[in-house]
This record gives sequence, C-alpha cells and structure tokens, in this order.
Amino acid sequence: MSDGRDAEIVKGDLGVSTGRSQMMIDTIERPGKAVAATSYATAGKYEDLSEEEIGVFAGAGLGHARAEWSVFDAEAKGPNASAGAEISKAAGVKAMAKAEVASASASAGPVKATIGLAADTGIGIGPSGVEAKVLGTGFTIGRKIGVSFLGSGFEFKLW
Repeated sequence: MSDGRDAEIVKGDLGVSTGRSQMMIDTIERPGKAVAATSYATAGKYEDLSEEEIGVFAGAGLGHARAEWSVFDAEAKGPNASAGAEISKAAGVKAMAKAEVASASASAGPVKATIGLAADTGIGIGPSGVEAKVLGTGFTIGRKIGVSFLGSGFEFKLW
C-alpha cells in the first residue's frame, strides 16, 4: 500500500486504534483494493500530534490477505503474534498482546464479525471506552460495543 497505511493493518491486528477511524460516509466511495502476503514481520512506532497519540507495535505471521471496497472489508490471517501499546487523548491508554492460530473477519460499515482462535490479552481505558480481554475472551464498551470468546467475536461501532 503506497498511501502510508501499511502500519494501520498491523495496528488493526494488534487492536491498537489509530484515532483516524473512517466513518461510513468517508468510505462509501472507497475504491477496491486487495493485498496478500505469505509471511510478514513489522515493528515500529507512530506519532500523530494532530490527534495527540503515540504508540509502538510489533507483529509477525504467516499468511495474511485483505480486501476492501466501499464500506466492506474482509480479512484472513494464518498463525501470527503481535503486541502494541498506545497513549492518546481520544483512546486513553491501551496495551494488548495477541497470539492467533487463524482467523477470518468481515465488516460492513459499523458491523464486524470475526471467527478464529486467538489468545489476545490486554486492557484499554480512556474517554472512548473500556476494553478488556484475557486469552481471547472479553468485551469492549464505549465507542465500540463488542464481545469475544477465544478469538471469535462481534462488534458494532456506535460513532
């Protein structure tokens, strides 16, 4: 991806928000795009002073495919592991680690469903809500409402 969004996919895998989540109206005219990799490894940091956020992330895995078009996204991942931490004015403080056997997810606008087997563990607390997971089982309450069980789950973005 040449538009500088490579890290966003990785951060999404980590569960670290970017503070620049696109509203459905912003993505309705989004052109189609697909990426795939047999293996990947990445690490880095990000800083967005306009959004008042900083974070670090690292991840590696085997097999990753993602497609997006308009308000729709689909993603499949093989075995992977990742970790990340973020401090931001909007999201507060968040730290998460994840080990995943495999997963497939699909989203349409504000609704996302994932099926897989993962052991993500971490916590996030801030003005945008609360998130807690232990071994892939947990909840998110705030700007997003979601539940997960052993890596499979459902979430809905309210705004």
